[in-house]
Amino acid sequence: QVQLVESGGGLVQAGGSLRLSCAASGGTFSVYAMGWFRQAPGKDRECVARISASGMTTYYADSVKGRFTISRDNAKNTVYLQMNSLKPEDTAVYYCAARRNDYVIKYDYWGQGTQVTVSS
Repeated sequence: QVQLVESGGGLVQAGGSLRLSCAASGGTFSVYAMGWFRQAPGKDRECVARISASGMTTYYADSVKGRFTISRDNAKNTVYLQMNSLKPEDTAVYYCAARRNDYVIKYDYWGQGTQVTVSS
């Protein structure tokens, strides 16, 4: 059973930066495709970024493109989300999730989430 633990959330002023981390255990991290999702109150959960198992391919939602960067360190079993130029609308609970490989669609494993609050 894969376990994912996020960290790095907090309160930041608009224009500031945060780096989220997601540490994985219990599986072979290097074969998992990873994603970062967020959910704000009253809104649907959305995928903000994802990265392939090798780290060679990334995807970003239009709302974060140019501001967020997803990366991974397979030696440390960790995926990161660097968030710059934060806006109040980025306020949400952020979750990391893992897919068994690059070819499946469903995310099978989820972290508990970390709160990001951006003040104006």
